[in-house]
Amino acid sequence: MASASDVLSFAKKHNAEFLDVKFCDLFGQWQHCSYPMDIIGEDEINEGFGFDGSSIRAWQPINNSDMLMVPDPSTVKMDPFFKRPTVTVIADIVDPVTKDLYSKDPRGVAKKGLAYLSQTGIADTCYIGPEPEFFVFDDVRFQSAQHQSFYQIDSSEAHWNSGRAEGTNLGHKVGPKAGYFPVAPIDSMGDLRAEMAKAMQAVGIVVEAHHHEVATAGQCEIDMKFAPLLTMADQFMWFKYIIRNVAKQHGKTATFMPKPVYGDNGSGMHTHISLWNGSETLMAGDGYAGLSELALHSIGGILKHGRALIALSNPTVNSFHRMVPGYEAPVTLALSQRNRSAALRIPMYSPSPKAKRVEFRCPDPLANGYLSFTALMMAMLDGIQNKIDPGEPLDRDIYDMTDEELATTRVAPKSLGEALEALEADHEFLLKGDVFTQDLIDSFIKYKRKHEIDPIRLRPHPYEFDLYYQA
Repeated sequence: MASASDVLSFAKKHNAEFLDVKFCDLFGQWQHCSYPMDIIGEDEINEGFGFDGSSIRAWQPINNSDMLMVPDPSTVKMDPFFKRPTVTVIADIVDPVTKDLYSKDPRGVAKKGLAYLSQTGIADTCYIGPEPEFFVFDDVRFQSAQHQSFYQIDSSEAHWNSGRAEGTNLGHKVGPKAGYFPVAPIDSMGDLRAEMAKAMQAVGIVVEAHHHEVATAGQCEIDMKFAPLLTMADQFMWFKYIIRNVAKQHGKTATFMPKPVYGDNGSGMHTHISLWNGSETLMAGDGYAGLSELALHSIGGILKHGRALIALSNPTVNSFHRMVPGYEAPVTLALSQRNRSAALRIPMYSPSPKAKRVEFRCPDPLANGYLSFTALMMAMLDGIQNKIDPGEPLDRDIYDMTDEELATTRVAPKSLGEALEALEADHEFLLKGDVFTQDLIDSFIKYKRKHEIDPIRLRPHPYEFDLYYQA
């Protein structure tokens, strides 16, 4: 679809009754508004739809709140979850006076990032292949108040239910860290994941595989084929939307929270990235692990800015319950061709030069794809422009290294607060080409500190009662 006329033709072909306009907020959540098709013409699609930007987290002040969401015709699809036939289109956010892309619109950031990529002359395409993991639960309850705080999750798969009276308990449970690739009946999520995959295919996402993941309690992964950065960031929004809604249709609940289960693996989003010119990859060469000099410099950029990148790729307090040794989440900012405990891995599955890519293993699925993918690309470009040496690879088991050896390696931040400090100190590479703005970075950091770090810091944790109530 290339124009407003195409959107209207698509809607007519599918007998659509509503147009649903979606956009992404600063923290990676879709917002939307629906309009009856009988009031929609080409002018409405081209000119956009007004809304209150002050009601969106960390966006506009109330005295300057008017914003426009302008649909991108190339994103039009039928929404699979409305009962009435509804066309969905993803919008860019623009200033109603200047018509410029809004600086805090994550999709606009990705667009500006791709324009900057072209401007550098280094490459014309950045491909992204994320591997988002998620949990599916049968029940979740939580509450936080002045006088109480608790959460409780449950899954029929979970090992803690092996002794539960559930009619006839058949005993097919997933043990702690024993969920990787079991067949049914231990993996009870196969049909559910297949329905999710089919819904993704219906909106144009190429699904490569789906399987159970390591943790107990319904941890899953559905893999999408790599795609250009903006396309993948759009698909990632659809991915989350589809998984949550299909789970709900089956009386279950899905979460992308990185660490909902204590003592077991959390959900990551290993992110594969490569730079291309036309049909030729720029990543393959005769260097370490078959990489080109350009690729190695790009890795140098990721390692140099890695701690700042993690503020965007692991953007929650909960993210850092996952970022600990022993659970596959890498905390060492190092390069390796096969070592999964290093933050940057060069997958060796295929001998084809076109398969050469970098896998950044720190991110988790609460990242805003538009911001995280673009920031990762910007770090790579900075590494290439400044010929940053990635240093010696770390091909040994990092978990077997001594404290003295580990002291010489770069490590990921240990908390969201530490990651935000790193971003505050190191973000000039993101400002190149006006891709990110100082206002966006400041707003992101301010919101996270005020609305996430401080509320958690000020509350007693339930486990503190175990530790201290009778001390």
